[in-house]
Amino acid sequence: MKDELFLRGHRIPMTKEVVRALALERLELENACRFIDVGAGTGSVSIEAALRYPTLDILAIERKEEALLLLAENVRHFGCHRVRIQSGVAPVPLDNTADAIFIGGTGGSLTEIIDWALVHLNSGGRLVMTFILLENFTQALSHLKSCQVAVLDGREIQVGELTALGQGHYFKPNNPTYLLSCQKESEQGILAREALVRGAG
Repeated sequence: MKDELFLRGHRIPMTKEVVRALALERLELENACRFIDVGAGTGSVSIEAALRYPTLDILAIERKEEALLLLAENVRHFGCHRVRIQSGVAPVPLDNTADAIFIGGTGGSLTEIIDWALVHLNSGGRLVMTFILLENFTQALSHLKSCQVAVLDGREIQVGELTALGQGHYFKPNNPTYLLSCQKESEQGILAREALVRGAG
């Protein structure tokens, strides 16, 4: 989906088209039943997920009042009524678990939100995060290495946009975005790894 299709607000964060496409691919939502979008901002990830997978149950969590209003407007604009919006600062109490969680904003509680996300992920569920600051990426990567996750993968996404300059054109670079994805280990995977450690000892 083109970024221009979304209603935009003043200084409301939005996961851009190229980053959003890779994040959705890493989330593997085609077989998911429930998806949680943390720090939803304009709702671009939740809405594109809803349009791609109409039966998916989606919870979008956002803490900023201005962003919540814009998120609700975009949900109405696209008719994505399966997207439920929750106002709150993650980690928030939840009754249910999910098959996939996307973290686009943390509000400074990065490791706590990662731990919360892993608790609320089903076995084998996917966790995907995006960052603008390299320090946040390295902190998340370091923390996940101590967690029970598999298929840990990172990407730096650097995109340039074709832009007119005088009589010609050039690619105007955007700031890089860092994407981190992993899978919560299944119980079988944990048992196999523990057995391997015991065998090596």
